[in-house]
Amino acid sequence: MNDTILVTGGAGFIGANFVLDWIREIGTSVVNLDKLTYAGNLKTLASLASDSRHIFVQGDIGDPALLAELFSSHKPRAIVNFAAESHVDRSIHGPRDFIKTNITGTFELLESVRTYFNNLDAPEKESFRFLHVSTDEVYGSLKKDDPAFLETNPYEPNSPYSASKAASDHLVRAYHHTYGLPVLTTNCSNNYGPYQFPEKLIPLMIVNAISGKPLPIYGDGKQIRDWLYVCDHCSAIRRVLESGRLGETYNIGGWNEKPNIEIVHTICDLLDEIRPKADGISYRSLITTVIDRPGHDRRYAIDAGKIERELGWRPEETFETGIRKTVSWYLDHQAWVADVQSGAYRDWVEKNYSGRTI
Repeated sequence: MNDTILVTGGAGFIGANFVLDWIREIGTSVVNLDKLTYAGNLKTLASLASDSRHIFVQGDIGDPALLAELFSSHKPRAIVNFAAESHVDRSIHGPRDFIKTNITGTFELLESVRTYFNNLDAPEKESFRFLHVSTDEVYGSLKKDDPAFLETNPYEPNSPYSASKAASDHLVRAYHHTYGLPVLTTNCSNNYGPYQFPEKLIPLMIVNAISGKPLPIYGDGKQIRDWLYVCDHCSAIRRVLESGRLGETYNIGGWNEKPNIEIVHTICDLLDEIRPKADGISYRSLITTVIDRPGHDRRYAIDAGKIERELGWRPEETFETGIRKTVSWYLDHQAWVADVQSGAYRDWVEKNYSGRTI
């Protein structure tokens, strides 16, 4: 075994940011396994194209033969599992892919990791880790005055997406308690930042605004989320991987609870400042209310006190600094945005938002 790690889903938004962050901050080799579905984008990793420390493999976490080959060839000291279908709206329209990837795929990955782990010698077993990246959505929805989610909150998932992630979390826990697999689980709040696929709220609002398109807001826009800058999330995962207690769950949040409508207003105001419209009218004029999605959770909030107490981690970015960096990044990388806006993406946006106008 060497210092190589295996990252699954490492061409997606959070996974790719993690790979870039790892190469920059740690410097050891990464085997990056990604199926390259609609949200996977190798251009995000273009800066690593000639870097021998980044080994990209296109493939599925549900392919035991491929996993066995990767483990045998690269002997990773850790697995960081980002691979997942991860968009609530897509899970409502088509839940099957979420069950296949998030539940069955995680099972196949765990089985392959268990075989690999059992064949390691004692010192290698001592240092090996399997870190599973999950979401705060497994905890369900909070009322306005409820305390934020703790790691001890019961699971109450409300969408096919969150239910499939809850199932994967339970499998990871079971493989620790039943087979002794050295696992760690992280549950994060809403991520935002560079390279996010423009179907999620923040990049969709930025991209639509600079294109002069409507900014669709579900219902009254008062759904509250905790917002975490993706680079902070990456540093937290590295910290958990380094020093987290085996079998434990760590909530990772940004301490930034805000309603969606406030997020959109902030984006519009930043664009008014950085790139004002030629007609002088605020981007807020593009905001359009659409019918809410089924089962839309009202509030998520993460209490990230455990990771701070045990591991000394806190986010570096405030929402104000992180959102400014994010808006500027999208303005400066419109070629990347244009590349990911394929016909399939445009079809998806039309499918999800058409006919919803109130």
